[in-house]
Amino acid sequence: MDSTRPVLYTKIGCPWCAEAREALDHRGIAYDEKVVTTDAAAAAEMRRLSGQTKAPVLDWSGEILADFGAAELQPFLAARGA
Repeated sequence: MDSTRPVLYTKIGCPWCAEAREALDHRGIAYDEKVVTTDAAAAAEMRRLSGQTKAPVLDWSGEILADFGAAELQPFLAARGA
């Protein structure tokens, strides 16, 4: 697994964001979370990386998974040995 911690961009009250946190926690994956609802710089960074404003967005060493649910997250993590 990559030694760089992934960054999870989330919004307050977003059920898909909560699902993403639960999936990462369940797999024991350490990550940094940026809440774009309250952090304008993080929101701008998420838009720049993903090209859109929907959350969650996961940045894993420059590989971006944007606006995803559990069905998309599982293969993304598996491809990274997580």
